[in-house]
Amino acid sequence: MGKGFFKGKADTLLGVDINDTAIRLVELGHSAHGYTIQSYTSQVLPAHAVVDGALLDLESVGRTLHAALPRLETRLRNAAVAVAGPSVITRVIEMAAGLSDDEMAWAIQAEAEQYIPYPLDEVAIDYQVQRRSTQDPARVEVLLAACLKEHVESREAVLALAGLVPKVVDVEAFALARACSQDFASFTPGHRVDGALWAVDARGMGVACGLALRSFA
Repeated sequence: MGKGFFKGKADTLLGVDINDTAIRLVELGHSAHGYTIQSYTSQVLPAHAVVDGALLDLESVGRTLHAALPRLETRLRNAAVAVAGPSVITRVIEMAAGLSDDEMAWAIQAEAEQYIPYPLDEVAIDYQVQRRSTQDPARVEVLLAACLKEHVESREAVLALAGLVPKVVDVEAFALARACSQDFASFTPGHRVDGALWAVDARGMGVACGLALRSFA
């Protein structure tokens, strides 16, 4: 059970944001002084290649990503990508505290049927225990994330077409929240980055930055 919406980390990851209009890529570095934008770029997608978060033309998206990669001037091939769109479901549910990992996974699977309007064998599910319930200390709040497996698999396929290795699958809203929790002014442009251009483009790179931040989670 689980597809890395919360779990997963691998050295340094490229953040690859695939939305309805464009692909955005970010490579981050990290030191005691904060984060460095090692490189970033974007590439417009063909019309209707992605609609409402669903990748409809994998070959076109793969070609677009492959064309954008050389501009990063990076050797990185491990990547983090996000799912988005109406098939992505997130819910906070309450579960009994003190369950083992196996017990929690089984209980989440049973609870998921109430919230997910798809057959469970067609869905990728992950969860993260958040905190003790404010209403009942014998229970914990658990954040559930799920989406159709086909949306996960299509993103993995597109990354593979471009020569990248999908190491983390995230949820777009989580990636954006992770980026917004940071002070973008403290993201120092590296030697490969035009600082003035980055200042203009930074907000549009929010999801890609949030994905790249999974390198340091």
